[in-house]
Amino acid sequence: MSTMQAASYDVKDLSLAGDGRRRIDWAEREMPVLRLIRERFKTEKPLKGVRLVACAHVTTETANLVQTLQDGGAETVLIASNPLSTQDDVAAALVSDRNVSVYAIKGETTETYNRHVRTALDSHPEVIIDDGSDVVATLIKERQGQLKEIIGTTEETTTGIVRLQAMESSGVLTFPAMAVNNAQTKHLFDNRYGTGQSTLDGIIRATNILLAGRTFVVVGYGWCGKGIALRARGLGANVIVTEINPIKAVEAVMDGFRVMTMAEAAPLGDLFVTVTGNRHVVDSQHFARMKTGAIVCNSGHFDLELNLDALRAMAGEPTHLRPFVEEYTVRETNRSVIVLGEGRLINLAAAEGHPASVMDMSFANQALSVEYLVKHRGKLKPGVHVLPEEVDMEIAGLKLRALGISIDTLTPEQLEYLSSWETGT
Repeated sequence: MSTMQAASYDVKDLSLAGDGRRRIDWAEREMPVLRLIRERFKTEKPLKGVRLVACAHVTTETANLVQTLQDGGAETVLIASNPLSTQDDVAAALVSDRNVSVYAIKGETTETYNRHVRTALDSHPEVIIDDGSDVVATLIKERQGQLKEIIGTTEETTTGIVRLQAMESSGVLTFPAMAVNNAQTKHLFDNRYGTGQSTLDGIIRATNILLAGRTFVVVGYGWCGKGIALRARGLGANVIVTEINPIKAVEAVMDGFRVMTMAEAAPLGDLFVTVTGNRHVVDSQHFARMKTGAIVCNSGHFDLELNLDALRAMAGEPTHLRPFVEEYTVRETNRSVIVLGEGRLINLAAAEGHPASVMDMSFANQALSVEYLVKHRGKLKPGVHVLPEEVDMEIAGLKLRALGISIDTLTPEQLEYLSSWETGT
């Protein structure tokens, strides 16, 4: 009989563990880079005894990351980073099979979410894996006495990194933070290909609509917006992009998309997707101008990208049409606006999030960032850091190896040429 203390938890139903276990194993097949790191971690135990809190979307891919950290020796607590992004069978499997303390229920209230954040902090973490920086923000606001215990944090969202940079500018970030999202093997693939595919997957699962021929408005043309616009065009949609950054706007134009203001796009769009990381980018004046039946959803981080409070003031409470589909009827115009997934991440609310093969590199970055923080404990200055480029290259190389792809290497003569100023054309 095991003497290990049973994990505390708050999940929907432990009887779902069998389904979760099978789906976790299925995802693991598509995550060869993380598997290689996990095998090394099992032997080296670089995280032995480290208390770690992970605030993430509780999916099959995240489960494989948690198992990797656990095999590396970390004592891990997992909470959901979004009320609608938890896969309840996965949460159950991690508790039952791996004795992980999991606090995550799909559909949990904001109050429950905040309680889970505080419960996680009660474990006195030394490392925090954050997704949106809510845990770090709560720590700084409410748990000043625990700050000295923190080795560092990792952050894999654009929204979270913006918050961390604001904390750094304000002088309240007293420990190092690894900007995982800024790694090339994260944002070039996870944000672009992962968000692009999974967002459309969520929209189609929620609505079963045909995208071909529809006017599809992408609000924001960062890497996530680029991926969504590309995939929507591939399914035959007529894509409009709205932007505030002139460089990104020019890029969208040269990528073949129409670019205009949100005010101009509002009456034209059949479907709107926000991916800005900012608040109220679709606001009352935009809802008022939309055609009846326009569909609005979010694939950024927080639901505040859509001003749903303003929409409720204009329309009252919505009518529930089908899972993750609610219809608001604006009183003044008698036009309906349809909101998907309560304005939360549609790719996780109505679908399963990013495919495992793209999360393989993202979570390799997470695992190696945690290891980097622990190895350099006390040596890194407070503030936002990027994982060294050689680690980025290592992850890409492992991915190519897993895919069975070889690439060229520079010859000694080429290396000499690139490092010399004396040889001209």
